[in-house]
Amino acid sequence: MLTVADILEALRGIRPSQGNQVITDTVIDSRKASPGSMFIALPGEHHDGHDFVSDAFQSGASIALIQKASQEFRALDLRAALPSPEIVIPEFPFCILVEDSLQALQSIARYWRPKFTPRVIGITGSVGKSTTKELVAEVLDQRFRTLKNPGNLNNEIGLPLTLLRLDRGHQVAVLEMGFYIPGEIALLCDIAQPQIGVVTNIGTVHAERAGSQEAIARGKAELVESLPAAPDGVAILNHDDPLVRPMAEKTRAQVFFYGLTEEADLWADEVEGLGLDGIRLRLHYRNEILHLQVPLIGRHSVHTVLRASAVGLSLGLTWQEIVNGLRSGKAQLRLVAVRAHNDAVLLDDTYNASPASTFAALNLLEEIDGNKIAVLGDMLELGQYEWRGHEMVGVRAAEVADELITVGERAKLIAAAALRAGFQEDRVTQLGNSQQAVDYLLPRLQSDDVILVKGSRGMRMDYIVAALEQHT
Repeated sequence: MLTVADILEALRGIRPSQGNQVITDTVIDSRKASPGSMFIALPGEHHDGHDFVSDAFQSGASIALIQKASQEFRALDLRAALPSPEIVIPEFPFCILVEDSLQALQSIARYWRPKFTPRVIGITGSVGKSTTKELVAEVLDQRFRTLKNPGNLNNEIGLPLTLLRLDRGHQVAVLEMGFYIPGEIALLCDIAQPQIGVVTNIGTVHAERAGSQEAIARGKAELVESLPAAPDGVAILNHDDPLVRPMAEKTRAQVFFYGLTEEADLWADEVEGLGLDGIRLRLHYRNEILHLQVPLIGRHSVHTVLRASAVGLSLGLTWQEIVNGLRSGKAQLRLVAVRAHNDAVLLDDTYNASPASTFAALNLLEEIDGNKIAVLGDMLELGQYEWRGHEMVGVRAAEVADELITVGERAKLIAAAALRAGFQEDRVTQLGNSQQAVDYLLPRLQSDDVILVKGSRGMRMDYIVAALEQHT
């Protein structure tokens, strides 16, 4: 396990003769500090971790990594040259003062990663990263001891924190890699050193910050560009996505295509949505054909199944091991079906929203019998794709839903597009916020309703689901 000596060697290149004390955990939230842990004080937009160093120490943290000097705590200052090659370690608890606490965290993770030899799988893409990570981990866990990012810790903070949990028992690590700006995934790959890279798709989510879809594709391609040459490196690419497929030319790794046509190495057909009972499909790999039913809901989940299967095949798992993992039923993270007290079905897909993920959710709504109500909020951070993205969703909603409720200013574009597509005006309701949606829905909810609730996280669409669960 990580020790104090490891931390100091990672930060200064000098390993002290003392410092064998084990660091039990690394946290950025003082409320999660525990005896023997290390607290990373990060400055943020709303809170500054330096204000909570005392809280972390009171909870038992041994060390706090800080970038702001303080007279309140004992500190080892690593910003300037040390007077001697020997580092004198203060009594616990103490602070380590550095120029940049985030960069220091990343340096420690970069130092720690090569001490172990797991196969590291990096997963990126616009939609489906987290569910893919979970299902890949379920599949690989059938044979290997597996480490994965907890929750959505997929950025320049969360990924290093995950890697610091590596120990000698881990055989594989499954790491989701988020993307906001060019160079971010290259940084994550420099720290994690993945040998297998999975790209899900390229959509318009985060286009406001990253720019065009092409710019997003270039950012995601940093994963496959970082992979080692074949046969050690494997790039698992979505053959159905025209912006992912050309990434095969940007990698030295072996390319493994998955998709819905026989041009892919692993492909599926006869995909059937079974509503809340999952999906049925037929898999093709080389000369093998496998008929399969899995509990992931929504026909779009077929690509998640293909990705997890491709990773399993790349690591030599048997079909039985892969199928056992696929059927575990633990990987449905985002879209969750909840039955309300009056038997109405709530499709909770409120984690976030983009045109692609909203299309997938509407496709599921189409599969389920009942009075179909689509409650759709603003899709944020679409940049130049804002108008077109909402327009396309509105047209699809008109094809699928019996009633459309929009929440927010941007979602008015959804309503307008649905009306232009021929949706009846008396079946469209435009509301300003989630509270208004709750007030509208509560007295009208019927037992045969199937309500899809979907929108960007900033729209607080989760409040609608929670209120309907509680009161219906």
